[in-house]
Amino acid sequence: MRKSSTFEQLDRRMRVYETAHDHCVLPGVHIVARIDGRSFSQLTRDVMKLTEPYDLRMRDCMVATLEHLCTRTGFDVLFGYTQSDKLNLLLRRDDRLFGRKLRKLISVLAGEASAKFSLELGRLGAFDARISQLPTDEDVVDYFRWRAEDAHRNALNGHAYWLLRNQGLDEQTATEKLVGASVADRNELLFKAGINFNDLPAWERRGVAVQWREEPHEGTNPKTGETVTTTRRVPFVNYELPMKTELDDLVRAIVLHQ
Repeated sequence: MRKSSTFEQLDRRMRVYETAHDHCVLPGVHIVARIDGRSFSQLTRDVMKLTEPYDLRMRDCMVATLEHLCTRTGFDVLFGYTQSDKLNLLLRRDDRLFGRKLRKLISVLAGEASAKFSLELGRLGAFDARISQLPTDEDVVDYFRWRAEDAHRNALNGHAYWLLRNQGLDEQTATEKLVGASVADRNELLFKAGINFNDLPAWERRGVAVQWREEPHEGTNPKTGETVTTTRRVPFVNYELPMKTELDDLVRAIVLHQ
């Protein structure tokens, strides 16, 4: 029979099982989180019955969730980016929240995203999360170029698919028709229907970012009572992100000036 133990002894013993496989992001390594919607195809198709490639309500819920993650979770987020059902966060390189423990980063970010998105949408939406540990500044630049190119591909595919669906094709036939189609083929398909892909809203083709900027703020000197102007770091939503090398330069500047 096992001997009885004090709570403190039991607590120490059981916590070993809980923390034995803890891993932490090393100091000096960039942390980028990707938070993905879970079963969002089912949510948008079967629950919300959406029949368009991009829905403003979904966009606004994703943007509100991104703003929440950037400003209300305690993480020091330098840059937030969302496209499709994905949220991406660049944390300050020396962020020490939760001791940089991976299990805490992943669980907290997934939980915060799921809760905020569900409140915004008014129905359940769940997210999972993963962490990229990037050793160099250029790896961070490459990461966000990768996600921006994914946004472009998703937008082109989505518009081509829903054009075919609206022309009367069922889900399977529309999907099969696009298998093996090149970028030029998909652009041509849209163009023949009177849609110039490059004229679509930038947020559909490039995603949306939450960035930071300095704004003047008037306050009062508590010692003299005089009005003074200071600067305050405030978030703003960018629906007109640049492309390619200009996006690289934007992310690089954020990384270098953190």
